Amino acid sequence: MPSLDSAESHAAAGGSGVSDTGHEPPSEAAGSGAPAVVVEDVRKSFGEVEALRGISFRAARGTVLGILGPNGAGKTTTVKILSTLLRADSGTASIAGHDVRTDAAGVRRSIMMTGQYAALDENLSGRENLELFGRLMGLSKQDARRRGERLLEEFDLVAAGKRAVREYSGGMRRRVDIACGLVVRPEVVFLDEPTTGLDPRSRQGVWDLVNALKDQGITVLLTTQYLEEADVLSDNIIVIDQGTVIAEGTADELKAKTGGSYCEVVPLDPGEVPAAITALGDLVPTSLRAKFENTISIPAPEGPSTLTEAVRRLDAAGVALADIALRRPSLDDVFLSITGHSGGPR
Repeated sequence: MPSLDSAESHAAAGGSGVSDTGHEPPSEAAGSGAPAVVVEDVRKSFGEVEALRGISFRAARGTVLGILGPNGAGKTTTVKILSTLLRADSGTASIAGHDVRTDAAGVRRSIMMTGQYAALDENLSGRENLELFGRLMGLSKQDARRRGERLLEEFDLVAAGKRAVREYSGGMRRRVDIACGLVVRPEVVFLDEPTTGLDPRSRQGVWDLVNALKDQGITVLLTTQYLEEADVLSDNIIVIDQGTVIAEGTADELKAKTGGSYCEVVPLDPGEVPAAITALGDLVPTSLRAKFENTISIPAPEGPSTLTEAVRRLDAAGVALADIALRRPSLDDVFLSITGHSGGPR
C-alpha cells in the first residue's frame, strides 16, 4: 500500500503549515472533528440550465464519500466548484477549512484531483513526470528526485519508471497520475471516475490505492458510475439527480430503503411457477402473485428464517428447484428505485 510518509517533500513547507516531513499537521481521527468537506445550498446555472439546485452534503475526515448520479446529474459541476475550477452562483462550500470562494489558493493547496484521463506528459518517463510535478509544487531538484523515487517504489512502478508514459497500460498511467498528486500530502482527494476504461486487475489496483489514502487519514470524494465500486469503497454515499442530493447514507442504509433482503426462487420447470406460488402461500404478497414468470422473488424480512421456511414448503409440495437463494438489494436496485432509471455507464 502506498504511504505518504516521506522526509523528502519538506521544501513545500513555505509558510503553508507543512512540516519537514512534507505533511500537513496530523489530521483528526477519521470521522471526528470538523468535516473535511462542507457544501451548503450550492447553486449553479448555465444560462437557463440549472446544473445545481441547492446541493448540500458533508464528508468526514479520513473517509470515502461516494458520489453517484446519471450523466448530467451535476456530479462534475459539483467537483469543479469544490476544486475552484468553477464559481458557484450562490451557497457556500469549504475544503479542509478553506472557503472555495474567498480562499481558492488554500483550497488548491489542500487537494489533489484526478479524472478519467491521466494528466501526464506522455513523452516523459514516469520518473520525469513525478519530478516535474515535484518541482511545480515547490520542491528543490534534489527533493523532487528523491520524492519521485519513493513514489515509484510505493506504487510498484520502479521497473517502468524510465519508460515513456505513452508505453504504459491504462492502469499504470492511472497510478502515475495519482502518484503525481501525492508529491505533497493533500487533505482531500477528488477521484472523478478514476477506473473508467480500466481492466478488472487495474481497477482493483486503483481500489487498493483508495483504501490506502483512507488509511492515512485523507478524505476521498469518489464520483463513479460503477455501483459496485461505490459499494465496496465508500463509507457514505450521496446520490445526485437533476442537481440535488436525492438520497444519502451508507450502502446498507440505501439498500434498506428498497425493502431489504428478498428470497429468489427458480423452479426447475418454469411451468411449476404457479405451483410454487401456491406452495409458498402467505410468503408471496398478493400484489405480486401475477407478476412472476420464471423466477419468484419474495420479501425476506426474517432473512435466513424466511429462506428455510420457503425451502420447507416447496419440498413438501414436491416442487423441484433450479435455484433458491437469499439476496440483498444491489446499489443498482437502489439507483433504479430512487431515480427511475438504472445506474452504470451510458
